[in-house]
Amino acid sequence: MSINPDTKRRRARNAPTVIVIEQHTLARTTIVRLLEHELAGWHFIDMVSIETLDSALGMDVRLIAIDLAGRTLDSASLNDDLDAIRERFPEASIALLSNTDDTFVASQALEMGIRGYFTTFIPLDVALAGMRLVLAGGVFYPHPLVAAPSRTVVGRSRPQDEPRKVINGNTEYLTIADFTPREADVLAELQCGHPNKVIAGKLNLSGHTVKMHLQHIMRKLQVQNRTEVVARLGQKMAAEHDVTAN
Repeated sequence: MSINPDTKRRRARNAPTVIVIEQHTLARTTIVRLLEHELAGWHFIDMVSIETLDSALGMDVRLIAIDLAGRTLDSASLNDDLDAIRERFPEASIALLSNTDDTFVASQALEMGIRGYFTTFIPLDVALAGMRLVLAGGVFYPHPLVAAPSRTVVGRSRPQDEPRKVINGNTEYLTIADFTPREADVLAELQCGHPNKVIAGKLNLSGHTVKMHLQHIMRKLQVQNRTEVVARLGQKMAAEHDVTAN
């Protein structure tokens, strides 16, 4: 049975949404197609610029990924774009797409409250896993250690058994080393409030496998149940927002 256009639009408006802003058509559509394949049930919108941001007002926008487009982080153009995004979607996370693999630039982005820094130099599987982490409430930077003036970001090369670094005494950052890609998938679905059965169906996993991933996630976050998982991620995001605001 075909679904009429109004129903499709209504479902899209209610689905968790990611916006990709990239001026190059091939790069933009490729990113969206890859994410659509990886994240079933999510809605993706591609835009050439922020000029069409208002078309997404009223949607459940969780993440906006915007291309640096050769700009520096202190450029008026980029900061105007970021201000426009934050004004319209204050609850959405922001990620930067860049062709600059520079740890100083990445650390500057962290200071600005950017939750993901994706360069053209990282492997596809790492980029997808990093995107899942951002959607699950984490922060992704593809460097072993990105040192900012007032805090330290832990990158993906940290050994699995090494203690997490604590930022400003109370903020821990989720990194690529903390969760496997599948655990990040489960986290993203958990953030949407989906029960195990729905998560299993959407990710094509057995119920037992979903429970196993949840157990691993709870152990890594040092919590006892799925409710505490979501609460812990919420605490991280709130703490990070307060640190950035100050």
